[in-house]
Amino acid sequence: MKTIRDTQIFGKRVLIRVDFNVPLDDHQNITDDTRIRGALPTINYALEQEAKLIIASHLGRPKGTVVDKFSLAPVARQLETYIKRPVTLVRDCIGPEVEALVSQMKSKDVILLENLRFHPEEEENNDDFAKKLSTLCDVYVNDAFAVSHRNNASVVAITKFAPRSTAGLLLEKEITYFNKAMEDPERPLVAIVGGAKVSSKLAALENMLRQVDKVIIGGAMANTFLKSKGFDVGKSKIEDDLLETAKIIIDTAAKKEIQFYLPVDVVVSDRFDPAAKSKVVTVQEIPPDWMALDIGPSTALLYSEVLQDAGTIVWNGPMGVFEMDAFSSGTMAMVNTLAESDALTIVGGGDTDVAVHKANKSDKINYISTGGGAFLALLEGKSLPALVALEQAENNNNKRLR
Repeated sequence: MKTIRDTQIFGKRVLIRVDFNVPLDDHQNITDDTRIRGALPTINYALEQEAKLIIASHLGRPKGTVVDKFSLAPVARQLETYIKRPVTLVRDCIGPEVEALVSQMKSKDVILLENLRFHPEEEENNDDFAKKLSTLCDVYVNDAFAVSHRNNASVVAITKFAPRSTAGLLLEKEITYFNKAMEDPERPLVAIVGGAKVSSKLAALENMLRQVDKVIIGGAMANTFLKSKGFDVGKSKIEDDLLETAKIIIDTAAKKEIQFYLPVDVVVSDRFDPAAKSKVVTVQEIPPDWMALDIGPSTALLYSEVLQDAGTIVWNGPMGVFEMDAFSSGTMAMVNTLAESDALTIVGGGDTDVAVHKANKSDKINYISTGGGAFLALLEGKSLPALVALEQAENNNNKRLR
């Protein structure tokens, strides 16, 4: 993959598509700036090369209209503190005002375009919108891994019009670590798959059974697997239409001699409420009117032992409803196990990322992906549209040079 380091950007107008879709509280304060920090290597490299830096991102889901609470103003302020330079937030991302400001830029100036998703054309992958964005730059850089599974104008269509398109350093890092995990892993390769639904992870599970040595299942999705094996899971969340599929996955793992682990005990509650009663029971003893909301301590210990000899661990999805303290022990135990492991540890974004940061163990994990959906798409064996677009743009560029 060609990156910004392989491209001449000295003094040029460089448009970097980042993912600054950060969480905000009710007072528009950023509560987690991991994604901003993740883009700093690319941004700082461009500044070192004395580029004129134009940064583009989306925030939230404004659905194609201007929504004040989704302005990137808080991001501009936060970015300034990291790069120690003024960041000019423009009121739009295309149009005469933007073009005029870009035309006046000097080397090492930094402009942040307003939320791309204030325009419906962004999510429509609209060519005209992409072309207008492309006129702002000499070089386009995709450093937004977390959006690269989407057909959006700022990551796909723009590559057809930008004079030169390449990858940022974060995007390169994401793909490098994924390939280390899934293409040429240190073995045993263990996949930990959690979260609420089998349906959301089904394609990933089926694809990973071609590569992994062990699979650990947690979260509400474990209930469907347990029921498929004949356990009564009470009022636990399940997907009845996937019971047969769950059986097939278990059988496929057995045929491939892949060790497949399900909870042996769970934390149950009589209702979905942080103040509700809870207790630990074996999976054979779940009360009829109770629901499983976390893996139990024996399961956490079992899973820790399973991971002792791992060479590579890939984790996507929490072990329970970790947002509620009563049901967070399983997920926190898994975080601690990975933090103490000698294996290459890679955590897929989304809720799993939040859990690792909540436990203050992010510095103990080898790599935490910035993209939940994009990471999952790779686990499913899919090509990311934005990466395909970059590759096509590079091929077209090479043809022009011949």
